[in-house]
Amino acid sequence: MPLYEFRCTDGTTFEAAHSMVEVPDSLNCPDCGAPARRRISPPRLSIAGTAAYSLIDATKRSAHSPAVVSSPGPGKPGRQRAYSPNPLHQKLPRQ
Repeated sequence: MPLYEFRCTDGTTFEAAHSMVEVPDSLNCPDCGAPARRRISPPRLSIAGTAAYSLIDATKRSAHSPAVVSSPGPGKPGRQRAYSPNPLHQKLPRQ
């Protein structure tokens, strides 16, 4: 269901979800109870600008051009852990 934006005479703006067939022209404001008219607002067709979109974009970008690591991560060099405490890792073939 689409979200519709309403604004009362006091300036309070709120959103309400209604089907496109049953959307009212006005609703009572949840704060003051005054009638709030439906406003014309732009449709939300994209999730651009959200954290989820940033993560999706970074994932797609790394698939085509992965980050190049020039040095090992922080920690003591040469000390690699040979054993994982995860029981699922014990089922993997050993090299």
